[in-house]
Amino acid sequence: MDQTNRRTAEEFADLIGRTKTEIHKVIVGQEELIDQVLQCIFCQSHALLMGVPGLAKTLLVTTISQVIGITSRRIQFTPDLMPSDITGTEVIQEDPESGRKQFVFVEGPGFANLILADEINRAPAKTQAALLESMQERQVSAGRKRHLLPVPFFVLATQNPIEQEGTYNLPEAQLDRFMFLINVDYPETADEVDVLRRTTTNYRDEPKQVMDGEQIIRFQKVIRDVLVRDDIYDYVIRLVQATRVSKECVLPYCKEWLAWGAGPRAGQNLLLGAKARALFLGRSYIITSDIQAVAKPVFRHRIIANYAALSEGITTDMVVDEILKSVPVPRDTVKA
Repeated sequence: MDQTNRRTAEEFADLIGRTKTEIHKVIVGQEELIDQVLQCIFCQSHALLMGVPGLAKTLLVTTISQVIGITSRRIQFTPDLMPSDITGTEVIQEDPESGRKQFVFVEGPGFANLILADEINRAPAKTQAALLESMQERQVSAGRKRHLLPVPFFVLATQNPIEQEGTYNLPEAQLDRFMFLINVDYPETADEVDVLRRTTTNYRDEPKQVMDGEQIIRFQKVIRDVLVRDDIYDYVIRLVQATRVSKECVLPYCKEWLAWGAGPRAGQNLLLGAKARALFLGRSYIITSDIQAVAKPVFRHRIIANYAALSEGITTDMVVDEILKSVPVPRDTVKA
């Protein structure tokens, strides 16, 4: 292995380790959640967090932004939120010297490095769509002008899976733009005890900044240079094609329980997520366990269970488990 790649991977793993140490000064437990959110950030992608209220989703976002040294803003999505409330709008201003009036663009809260779109399914489709251009193109169009968003730029959106009254489901095209759908689960018993100790006393521990935007941009490029074997590419393609119910390569299990399979972005995000995970662990190359570790958050919102599956209690996570069992795995010379 190239020594430069090895040193870079070890340097990045050390940086991530220190980042997580600082985050844990505020956030108790939730190791997998923190890893997956950071992986999305370093893959120049976005994440959708699904969990009940009170699981520190908002606190996690503000803490991460503080530790990695970028700006963050929280937007509470509501049924009356307008697109201009996110992107900004043009207003008429008068020049005090000439007296001439002109349109001036006033930036909205969407102009920050890290955007927390809280309860994104509370806003109607028109407002949800206002994020599409920002997420995909990293820009906002107002009138005849395009306004570039700050770099780096990420959207972390949340949804409440319990209360569905007055909500608007995200369309599949918008869901596909999120790299991961991350289920935020209840904390473990020991972690929840620690949460009680911290939140019901005068405990305070301020996290320190350990990196900045330039380092993020640097390692975003490094992640894309992580090595991938040809048989890993083949493995990823077989995983994705196994979900496509209209194709001959579909698994019988998927044909029975799925209404629709994953598109090309699934394969792209499997590889990117695996590359990030490998680098997090100090490796400059992917092994199959990296692909398997990110399979659920990648597939979870890209495959659609049919009515038969829903009536039988079959979830997309269960389908992914079956896919990982059924698709032949390349042989690795190195274990995670």
